[in-house]
Amino acid sequence: MHDKARINMGCGCLTALAALGMGAAHAAGVAPALNAMRETKPIVDLRLRAESVDQDGMSEDAEAVTLRARLGFETGKAWNTVFLADSDLLWPLDGDYNSTVNGKTAFPVVADPETYEINRLQLTNTSIPGTTLVLGRQRFNFDDQRFVGNVGWRQNEQTFDALRVTNKTIRNLTVDLAYSDQVNRVFGKESPVGRYHGDNYLANVAYQMPVGKLTGFAYLLDFDEAPRDSSQTVGLRLAGERPVKKIKLAYSLSYATQQEYAGNPLDYEDDYYAFELIGTFRQYSLGGGVEVLEGDGVKGFTTPLATLHKFDGWADKFLTTPANGLERRYVTLGYVKKGLGMLDTLSANAVYHDFQSQRLDADYGSEIDLQLQAKWQRFNFMLKYADYDTRGFATDTGKFWVQADFMW
Repeated sequence: MHDKARINMGCGCLTALAALGMGAAHAAGVAPALNAMRETKPIVDLRLRAESVDQDGMSEDAEAVTLRARLGFETGKAWNTVFLADSDLLWPLDGDYNSTVNGKTAFPVVADPETYEINRLQLTNTSIPGTTLVLGRQRFNFDDQRFVGNVGWRQNEQTFDALRVTNKTIRNLTVDLAYSDQVNRVFGKESPVGRYHGDNYLANVAYQMPVGKLTGFAYLLDFDEAPRDSSQTVGLRLAGERPVKKIKLAYSLSYATQQEYAGNPLDYEDDYYAFELIGTFRQYSLGGGVEVLEGDGVKGFTTPLATLHKFDGWADKFLTTPANGLERRYVTLGYVKKGLGMLDTLSANAVYHDFQSQRLDADYGSEIDLQLQAKWQRFNFMLKYADYDTRGFATDTGKFWVQADFMW
């Protein structure tokens, strides 16, 4: 489907809904619309970030200072419908970095390009009992975002032009279905890979049990711009927590299998499996896990819609799974303190990752990640560091971030 046709389709859907809304308004009066306007709330989300990257093999270090303003509004409810609109406005205050579209290839990549675009533009309707319908440009976060997420770490988040239907009619059961024909990626509208078009079908069905939430999922992805990432993924995930005396144990177990789909010219079948266990005692936590993405030497298990920064190290050296797959073993340490002086919360986290190929057992290096966060009223402050030691796979990379957020 061409861009013009997609735009016409989206405008047609919104026009049809607007016509229905005006018809309902004429029939039921304007009072609900006036109430919705009075209950409208602003969306103000500001983020100032400095990101430094020291990467071997690059002639320059990256120094990126960016300001992101996410501004918009959400109306109250009228005829069981809410309208939301916001935009991402991203200014580079210090542009000594490769944004992927500014041509500064002597610098390491910091994927926060200057952009001014619509972030979300959606209608949410709850007329059907136990069911929520969302139409338009929207945010997706499924489960832990390992397969589908909004990539909220980047300044310009990933959104989806989609129709999403969520049903909770049956107790403890959630059925979540979506169709998307455009993915608006973090690289921005000016990038040749800033938009992925195609017919994408997402299904996520979860049942809450005493031992945790059991989720079955199927993601059928068809990308015109990246056919080798078109894939069919089917899997299961169990996540829960249980107290053991004074310790709270949180656990998750995942398995998925993937093969080529739609216009993908490759013929492959790879599996994914992961296990994580974290114990929390008072304000302290200790955990670890294993995650494996298989590869057959030509194509590795791919997760192009994931919030990838959450996984496989904050240095972002494995945004694309190597052809021989990836096996990650990791240990985490955490500390959270509430009501510390004037701070609402103070938290510290440390993660150690060891990487190797799933196939042929090649050493892919290791990484240490450190983070300190503080929350005060509507402000969040963060210091973050990542140090990747290649051992011959890629390039040694160090990253450091200072960030301040304000949300209202």
